[in-house]
Amino acid sequence: MSEHVEGAGFGGGFALLVVLFILLIIVGSAYVGY
Repeated sequence: MSEHVEGAGFGGGFALLVVLFILLIIVGSAYVGY
């Protein structure tokens, strides 16, 4: 169970990192496009 909780925590952090990365790309594209 500990492993499962640890994995979920890592997955959540990874998902957040991916979202921030995608947001950065979108904002960067919009800025360059403008």
